[in-house]
Amino acid sequence: MRPQLSIIVINFNTCRLTLECLRSVFKETKDTKFELIVLDNASEDQSARAIAEEFNNRVDLIVSKKNKGFAGGNNLAAHKATGDYLLLLNPDTVVLDGAIDKLVAFATSHPGAGIWGGKTLFKDRSLNPSSCWKRQTIWSLACQASGLSSLFRKSSLFNPEGMGSWNRGGIRKVDIVSGCFFLIKHDLWKQLDGFHPDFFMYGEEADLCLRAKKLGAQPMITSEATIIHYGGASETVRADKLVRLIKAKMLLIRRHFPVYAAPTGVALLAFWPLSRYSAHTLLSLLGRQSSSQAQQVWGEVWKRRQEWLK
Repeated sequence: MRPQLSIIVINFNTCRLTLECLRSVFKETKDTKFELIVLDNASEDQSARAIAEEFNNRVDLIVSKKNKGFAGGNNLAAHKATGDYLLLLNPDTVVLDGAIDKLVAFATSHPGAGIWGGKTLFKDRSLNPSSCWKRQTIWSLACQASGLSSLFRKSSLFNPEGMGSWNRGGIRKVDIVSGCFFLIKHDLWKQLDGFHPDFFMYGEEADLCLRAKKLGAQPMITSEATIIHYGGASETVRADKLVRLIKAKMLLIRRHFPVYAAPTGVALLAFWPLSRYSAHTLLSLLGRQSSSQAQQVWGEVWKRRQEWLK
C-alpha cells in the first residue's frame, strides 16, 4: 500500500542528532502511514553506518559520495519518494507530541495551501522564530542594512522578514516556510521540479515557496505541530554560514525582484555586512568584549565579498 507521506532527512556529519531525530519520528508518528528516506551527504563521521545499523530496514538509506547540499540532496531523495506528501525534516530536529501527524492533518484540512509548516522551539523549549518568513523587500533590506531589524527584533515594522511581533501561535498564511519542517504536496513538488539547482544551502525553500505562490499556492503555518530545531548543526563556522546565506539572498533578489528594484536590493544587501562590521568595530573600540568576535566574523564576510557579489 502506498504511503501517505514520504519523510526526507538529509544528513551531513550530524550522526548523534540524526539518530535522535529518526527515533523521534518513529516514536511520535502513529496516525500517518509513512516511508522514511535518509540521504547521507558524504559524511565523515560514520553516520551512514550508524543509521544502517540502528534502523536497518526501517529507513531507505542513500549514501552519496559527494556533498550535494541541502537542495541537491532533497532533489535526489525525492526521486525515490512515493507518498502523496513530502516532508523535508532537518536532521537537527526532534519531533514532539505527534507533530508530523498533526501537520498532515492540518494539510488535509487546508488543501489549498500546497505547502505547510509548524512551530519550532530551541532546545530549552523557548521559541525559535525561524519556522517561517516574509519575503525580502526593499524595506526589509533597508531595515537589515541599517541595523533596525537587529535593534527591534520584536517589531514587525522594523523586522518584517522575521515577522517580529508574532509569537508563532495559531494559524497564519506566510510567504516562506522553513525547510527544516516543510510539508508539500508531492504533485506540487513535481510541478515545480523540486529545488532550483542554483541553490546549494539556504534560500532554496524561499525560492520554491515564491514559485509555488505564482502557481496559486498559499503556504501556511500551524502552531499545533511543534518540533525542536537546534539549528546550524552541520555548519559550525559562522563566517562560512553567513557567506552562504548572503549568496542565497543575492540569488533570491535576482530571481524574484522586479527588474527595476533588483539593483537597489543588491546594493542594500551588500551594505549589510559592511554596516555590521563597522558597528562591531566601533563597539569593540568602546570596550564591549562581546563585539570583538562578531567584528572578526563580519570582517571576514566583508573580505570575502567577491564570493557573494557575483
